[in-house]
Amino acid sequence: MALIRRVALLSLHTSPMEQPGSGDAGGMNVYIRELASALAETGVEVEIFTRSTSASQPAVEHPDPGVCVHNVLAGPPHKVPKEELPGLLHSMVAEIEQIRLRQPHGRYDVIHSHYWVSGVAGLELSELWGVPLVHTMHTMAKVKNLLLESGEQPEPRRREVGEHRIVDGAARLIANTPAEAQELVSHYGADYDQIDIAAPGVDLATFTPAFRARSRAEREVPADTFHLLFAGRIQRLKGPQILIKAAAKLRARRPDINLRLTILGALSGNKDFNLRHLITDAGMDDVVTHLPPVGAPELAAWFRAADVVVMPSFSESFGLVALEAQACGTPVVATRVGGLSRAICHGRTGLLVDGHHAEDWADALEALYDDPATRVDMGRAAAIRAQNSGWQRTAAITLESYHAAVDNHLVRRLIPAAPAP
Repeated sequence: MALIRRVALLSLHTSPMEQPGSGDAGGMNVYIRELASALAETGVEVEIFTRSTSASQPAVEHPDPGVCVHNVLAGPPHKVPKEELPGLLHSMVAEIEQIRLRQPHGRYDVIHSHYWVSGVAGLELSELWGVPLVHTMHTMAKVKNLLLESGEQPEPRRREVGEHRIVDGAARLIANTPAEAQELVSHYGADYDQIDIAAPGVDLATFTPAFRARSRAEREVPADTFHLLFAGRIQRLKGPQILIKAAAKLRARRPDINLRLTILGALSGNKDFNLRHLITDAGMDDVVTHLPPVGAPELAAWFRAADVVVMPSFSESFGLVALEAQACGTPVVATRVGGLSRAICHGRTGLLVDGHHAEDWADALEALYDDPATRVDMGRAAAIRAQNSGWQRTAAITLESYHAAVDNHLVRRLIPAAPAP
């Protein structure tokens, strides 16, 4: 088995240093940073490459021991829409090559790219450096396009073509769940034997079920309040509009419920999506509080302060929020879609809802309100289940994928290709 000493990790469209829940930063940002840290704990040096978005950013940052982040200069020194990033790919690749040449070691054992923009760059770097590419999609154009809401713009054809190239050219693919692996096979013709399944983890030192009463008190949530929480980027795909409508229906049918809804997150993507107007139109200004995204310790406290965390997503490759909330002992109500179907044990750690009819969501929330004992039991079961989901497990599976990619790459180099007939 080949020894993996150093990994180049590509996250070109968003930095793991950004605050999740804002802009393009979400669960993938958490995934990359936590995975890098867990890999470093095993002795692997991890260098993350991401595009610089500010003239004031340092060239290199060191978030954790054994991990460094290179802020790659390419294009204007500010954020650009991710749809424009393909036009900067060649300049990003060239700059990454220059950074590599300046390093004392001068080489990497494997490239691990995240999201399609990084994957396309990874294909070029893989050929340039003579090392294998491992890729994690996180989301896929064809899957997202199948789940579009009316009026939403489909993912561009360029992305679909790029994802096909990545599937064909990567040495290994890493999927979050078996369902995602099957989507790679059915939509992109991937070879199932080249896919490794590594579910995201959770920081069990931060996301804990302890001090729930204190968390509620510090956030001024009275004991008799039925507190719902949404945490994530504010966009139609994440479904906050569904939750607002469902909460309004629940309030109308059950005025006896002292209802509160907290939304943590910032607008992402379509600027026409106006959360404040949705809240006002639903008559929920006195119930809903919208706050900006928060760091992990504060997010964990908000999870503990909630009776239920709600995820009405239209698509989720995994849904890291669900795992983090459950680790805090809070049941989750989520759409039966993508990775959420695996992250939540229906009836034991939360509830899964089919579709996005507000009445169905109101029914699920009302059922949990009327059965507080079940809510408590679900929370306890959720916290216990999450204990087997540390990032160290994710890193171990990922490292096995790296080894397989490098071993196969060495074999291909040693065995000459068969002559053409």
